[in-house]
Amino acid sequence: MAQIPGQENKEKTTALKDLLSRIDLDELMKKDEPPLNFPKTLEEFEYAFNEQGRLRHTTTGEAYVFNAREDLHRWNQKRYEALGEIITHYVYQLLETKCNLTKEIVPVDATEEEPRSFIYMSADGMSNPTKLLVLIQGCGVVRAGQWARRLIINQDLDSGTQIPFITRAQEEGYSVMVLNPNENHLEVERPAKPTALPSPEASDEPAEKRERKDDRESKKKRDFYEKYRNPQKESETEQIPIRENGSPEEHVLYAWDHFVSKAAARNVFVVAHSYGGLSLVELLIQREAQVKNRVCAVAMTDSIHNIWHQDASKSIQEWLQQHCRNWVSSPEPLDTPVEPMLSDCPRVSAGTERHELTSWRSFNSIFQFFSEALQTEEEETSNTVTTRSSHRTKPDHDHNHNDL
Repeated sequence: MAQIPGQENKEKTTALKDLLSRIDLDELMKKDEPPLNFPKTLEEFEYAFNEQGRLRHTTTGEAYVFNAREDLHRWNQKRYEALGEIITHYVYQLLETKCNLTKEIVPVDATEEEPRSFIYMSADGMSNPTKLLVLIQGCGVVRAGQWARRLIINQDLDSGTQIPFITRAQEEGYSVMVLNPNENHLEVERPAKPTALPSPEASDEPAEKRERKDDRESKKKRDFYEKYRNPQKESETEQIPIRENGSPEEHVLYAWDHFVSKAAARNVFVVAHSYGGLSLVELLIQREAQVKNRVCAVAMTDSIHNIWHQDASKSIQEWLQQHCRNWVSSPEPLDTPVEPMLSDCPRVSAGTERHELTSWRSFNSIFQFFSEALQTEEEETSNTVTTRSSHRTKPDHDHNHNDL
């Protein structure tokens, strides 16, 4: 009997679907993937930072290895994320012990029951009368004190954290505020949804038999890819926003209103990396007069702001041209001018093509830029005072001449 064309392939496909429907991939994959239970401390991970600030295995002395288990990418990624959480708290400790910074809770009037975040501040953060440095990192998993988690784990603390900026600033007489724009919500476990029982009128089948049938049908319809991607059942969570700090832009605005704008420093300086630059431009749009009056200079590092998409006014664009510089990823030597894509602020090379390294590579140039900006500001202020004094003296002289 002749076989209908394509029938063989159709039968194979049907047989394969039937086989897959009877295989519990969840259980199958769990046998191959180790449990997602990871150490809670660096010591338990058997890693430590050496004198050069590099993360090394305490036994072998080797750098961190991402692929600890071959062909188990998801497990390796989860392990990396668990280490990253430990790194976050390790950096917090350094901010407090090495840099002598303290936490300031936000919102400032937060109750014990509601979600809260914080920023870090030096002891003279609100009282230093001359210079204040504000640090804003990019978006993602990085928290206060970090530029890039990848650099902290794979390179060293100097390149990946804001600590060199903080210590240099303190040595040069700045007070310091370290913002925390990515701490926007509290994550809590979502309660299990109650299983809805079918209506008794829906079928004449016994309830238990009907439930077993529904379970089987649901299992067959389960998405194949999701089962493979997430073989071990993880708890579902929901996010509760932190009041007035629900996004990086909101956080930067809140920190300005409640801390930076109330600080005593005559001149504020800002280092803003990646998305931090976008948040800074948004702050300018929301508080233009205040920012222009207080901020002396802004150093951006590979900022992703866009004056067109953010609808920045011409006056803001002009201010950025005069007071801002963006060190961008580029193969050119450090500080080489780079043609701007938009007419906002001057762009120069950070001396690296790696986005996450731009802050560290431009470290010395940034402080030089701040020093020059402050000198210019002081000269302009001195000239203004001299001019005002001259204007006050001239009428008095004319008045005396007329009396004669």
